[in-house]
Amino acid sequence: MFHLLDDSADIKRALQRVGELLDATGESFAIIIVGGAALNLLNVVSRATRDVDIVAFATRRARSWRPMEAPAVLPPPLALAVTTVARDLNLVPTWLNTGPQMQWRSGLPRGFAGRVRWRRYGGLHVGLAGRLDLIALKLFAATDADGPAGGRHTKDLLALDPTDAELARAARWVKGQDAGQLFPRHVDEVVERIRANRHQR
Repeated sequence: MFHLLDDSADIKRALQRVGELLDATGESFAIIIVGGAALNLLNVVSRATRDVDIVAFATRRARSWRPMEAPAVLPPPLALAVTTVARDLNLVPTWLNTGPQMQWRSGLPRGFAGRVRWRRYGGLHVGLAGRLDLIALKLFAATDADGPAGGRHTKDLLALDPTDAELARAARWVKGQDAGQLFPRHVDEVVERIRANRHQR
């Protein structure tokens, strides 16, 4: 049975081991992550997760990082390091993956790149999506996947404790992600649920 990444310490340890393996071979990669792993590393939540979701890679330009589309399959040196860490820590083989990379093509919130916060783990540079972007992405996920009763995305969104202005901004972006006729109404329903639950806490 595979182990979960229980908290930010587990996630950091796994990323650090990948970075050390990359360092040992002279390799270096920069990734931008979203989802539960990013929220754990930002101390927004403390919960177990099976994986670390990569939404984009990045290249260094002058003094800043420029995001670019993540490949569907990890580059061989990074894939080997990820596989080695999965074996050593008994994690699922795809614990570091580019599952959300299609969101790059669909579009990320305006100004996304400027809000990324960077950390270094040896040869692995890890960018954490900014607060506004995590709110938007979690609102999208909650609308798309959680259902009327809510779920983990809704819980993560509540943990972010967005203001009404942040929710409104996120909702405008999310409504542009799905052409379904009823989708905007579903977004509004999730926003109202978040507001109601936030005010009850």
